[in-house]
Parts: sequence; structure tokens; C-alpha cells
Amino acid sequence: MGPRAALVLLGLLGLPAPETEAGAEAGGRGKEVGVGLGRGRGEDTFSALQSVERALGPERELLRLLGSYMRGEEARLQDLRRFYNKVLSLHKGSATPVGNPLLAYTLIKRLQSDWKNVVYSLEASENIRALKDGYMKVEQDLPAFEDLEGAARALMRLQDVYTLSVKGLAHGAFQRVTGSQVTDLYRPRQVFSLSADDCFHVGKVAYDMGDYYHAISWLEVAVSLFRGSYGEWNTEDEGSLEDALDYLAFAYFQAGNVSNALRLSREFLHYNPNNKRVARNILKYERLLAEKSSVTGPEAAIKRPNVPHLQTRDTYEGLCQTLGSQPTHYQIPSLYCAYETNASPYLLLQPVRKEVLHLEPYIVLYHDFVSDSEAQKIRGFAAPWLQRSVVASGEKQQQVEYRISKSAWLKDTVDPMLVSLDHRIAALTGLNVQPPYAEHLQVVNYGIGGHYEPHFDHATSPSSPLYRMNSGNRVATFMIYLSSVEAGGSTAFIYANFSVPVVKNAALFWWNLHRSGEGDGDTLHAGCPVLVGDKWVANKWIHEYGQEFRRPCSAKPED
Repeated sequence: MGPRAALVLLGLLGLPAPETEAGAEAGGRGKEVGVGLGRGRGEDTFSALQSVERALGPERELLRLLGSYMRGEEARLQDLRRFYNKVLSLHKGSATPVGNPLLAYTLIKRLQSDWKNVVYSLEASENIRALKDGYMKVEQDLPAFEDLEGAARALMRLQDVYTLSVKGLAHGAFQRVTGSQVTDLYRPRQVFSLSADDCFHVGKVAYDMGDYYHAISWLEVAVSLFRGSYGEWNTEDEGSLEDALDYLAFAYFQAGNVSNALRLSREFLHYNPNNKRVARNILKYERLLAEKSSVTGPEAAIKRPNVPHLQTRDTYEGLCQTLGSQPTHYQIPSLYCAYETNASPYLLLQPVRKEVLHLEPYIVLYHDFVSDSEAQKIRGFAAPWLQRSVVASGEKQQQVEYRISKSAWLKDTVDPMLVSLDHRIAALTGLNVQPPYAEHLQVVNYGIGGHYEPHFDHATSPSSPLYRMNSGNRVATFMIYLSSVEAGGSTAFIYANFSVPVVKNAALFWWNLHRSGEGDGDTLHAGCPVLVGDKWVANKWIHEYGQEFRRPCSAKPED
């Protein structure tokens, strides 16, 4: 079915057309501290856990407002119960003595005045008005609809990369599905289940994107949960069993499974027999199946959508699924651990624990490179300045779905501790890390399912914004883990075929360029989605210029 035909059928079946998105290439930088103001609270909340955590404040205020409203309503209901019992007592017995003028008068007064006051109670209006006014005051600080979409896409991303069971997620379990085998990938200390409406919204986001693979998996669970609670009503719910059946039926139709679309539409009509649109859909599905009956073969299998820009998807996801566990590395004699001073007086009395992870490309991990207090201070300096991370696309920079985080740039003038940090990096690497020979420290906080798909840190295009510093390409990366996570978030090196788990306070170092100045293609790497936890890193990118005598060039491409 072509795009035009699909849009025509969308109109015929009475459902909205999907929206599409486009991506971009990797690399780039944002604003530095002192250069621009941070973004508002309501923007891109989903893209950094620090922003998500900040959203707890408005919800606490909404809880306070709702508590006040309920107390007012409870008092009002108690008074209504008093009125109800008073009037009910007058109707007990075989006959109500209206011959008594006092009773007759109160009957007429009740029907002319009292009942009107009860039904149109000002107290009820005042209670709900106070709740609505309070909500409007905090509304500007609440996540936007785009944040709900971003959070839903994050759950789909985790579902894909870690092959998680949607049914398990709905029940608060992080379970990996491999064929018929289901294993616990992570066990939370406290289980948080999703409601039918929660799952419905995730499926609807996928549906609106034209992603029927994910729409079906989430709407199936939503339908199952709605069926189990049919007849119950939750004030906060937006969706219903009928809504979920409607979307799921059409998602199956779009995926090429007409028989399931027919089955679900018939179930919908059982609950809502007067819906003419769905009745027309059923006739259409029956006609399509009748026309198809002469053609043998099963209906189209529902496949996960392809990602054109991610050619290494299987390798990338396989490395992420190891969660950084590399048991065979300990069997390689050329990989070792040592105390590193790099012949620097600065490190003589306090050497750094060095772990060589890979030789080609050369990748090392420096354990306990920063202290807990230093990591906390760096996070604190960056927090007010975090903005949505961008990537380079030609000469421009833009936000993309394949990089979900916020970042800020810290100059070393912010605090003397950052100067000391630069000295330590220079001592370990032997490189010049002073501007313009190195970029300012970039601090990154990942969002819900935050990730950065496979990319190079060095520029791969002559028009890259990296060259605006007039100090050449990025020769090396020094990345510091400023926090720990409970699961996920590993750094995966695609062609080197291994991944590094998040090790709090440790620093990862690798060369991006060969000594010839050519980019090292084996440094293609990715930040795996954070499954559970709050991931912070700090990047120090060191450029070619200023390193001429510290890392001499070579004419040999293999160096």
C-alpha cells in the first residue's frame, strides 16, 4: 500500500493520519555558562532526569490543592447526608401527613428553594474553583504534551534495545524476552505498575507516529487491562476500552492484518452498537477478506520499523544488552591494570588507577578520577544551565530523537576546582587542555531512556561546526562518569565490539584520530539507553592544535 493510498484509507476509516520525523548526523555543542539563559521548565522535561525530578515540585502543590478540595467536599457531603436523612425521615411510613400546615409549608419550601440550593450549591462551585485556580497557577511549570510523547517514545526505545516484555513493563517488571524465554533484567526495589490508560497513551503516541509495530504491542496490553476492569471508572483516565479497541483495530489494519482488525472492530461494536463508522469499517474489512480468500498465504507479519540512519543497530543493541559485562576481557593478557603517574610530578604522590580496556583503538578507564564531592559540585554547577543537547547537521545544529539528554558548558572560571580538574586531565593524558586547544567541560544529564546512538566524537565533514574553534579536529575524548545508574547506560564501542558500564567517578579516555590526523573509524561509539537511574557525564574534548610536540604526527595511516 503506497503512502497516498494509506492516507485515503485513513480518511475513509475516520482516523487521523500519522506524523513523521526526520533525523540528522552526530557531533556538536551548545551554550556555555554565562552565555545564554536556560530553557523554561515546561520544555523538554523528558530529556533530562534533573528536569523530571524538578517536576515533582508542581505535583506536590497539586496534591496539596486536591487534599484541600477533598476536605471541603467531605464537609459538603457530610452536610448533604444530613439533608438527605432529614428529608428521607419525612417519607418513611405509608403516608406523609401533608395535612399538617407546617409539613406542607416545608415541603413546598424544599421543592421551591432548598433543592435548588443543594443542586446549585455555591460551596461546591467555590471548592472546584479554588482547585482550578490553583492548577492554573502551576500549569506553566508542568510538562508539555511533547514531554508525554517523549516519555512514551522512551519506553518504546527501552522495549526495543533491551527486548523488554511490554506486558512485564505494565506490571512493573523489567523482563527480557528471548524467543519463549523470559528473564528478569532488573528487579526494582519498589514495583510501579502501569494502568490501562497509561499503556493506551503509549500506544496512541506510536499510532500517531505511524509506528504500528509499537502501537499494537502497547494497545494489546491496554485492551487486556481495560477488559479486566470494564465497568469501573477512573476520574483521571482519558482512554477507555472502546478507544483502545478502535485504535488497535486500525493499527492491525495498517499493519496488514485485516482479520484481527475485523475481530477487534466486532468487539468494539458489542460495547458501542450504534457507532456507524466502525460498522462501515467492519463491512470494508469483510469485503477485503472475501477478496483475499482466493489468494493463499498468511497475512503480513508485523515487523519492527527500520531505522535508515542506524546501520549498526543489531550490534549496538547487542552490546547494550550486555550491560557492560565483559567476562572475556579478563582472559586477554595484553589488557592490564596499573597505577598511572604518566611521569608527572602532579600524580607522583597520588597516582590514578588505570585499567586498559582495549588496544586498537586504545581505550582506558581511570578509576576514582574524581571524588563524590567533586562530581556533586560539577552537577550542581551545570544544573541551572542545562539545555537540550544538539547534534551537527552540516553547518547547523539541531535536536534529534537519537540523542536524548540536556547539556551545559562550564568554563574553568566557574570554580577553582575545574582548574584543578583540567590540570589532572593534562597530567594523565600529557595533552594541552587549555582553550582553544580543548573545549570547555561539557556536562550532560540523560533523560528518560536517555541515549546517544552510534556516532563519532571527531568531525567527519569539513563543514562541521567543530572547526569554528580554529584548532583542528577532536584528537581525544576524556569522559567522566559523574553518577552511577542502576541499570543500562553503558558506553558501547560498536566496531571494537565491547561496552563499558557506568562506573561512578571513573573517567574513560580514547584517541579519536590516528597520528596521521585521519579519523579512527573504530571509535564509533554510543551511549546506551538508561534503563533505570540518573546518568550524568562530563566530556572534555581535546583538539589537534597545541598537541604537536605532545602527540607527534605520523605519516603511517595505521599509527
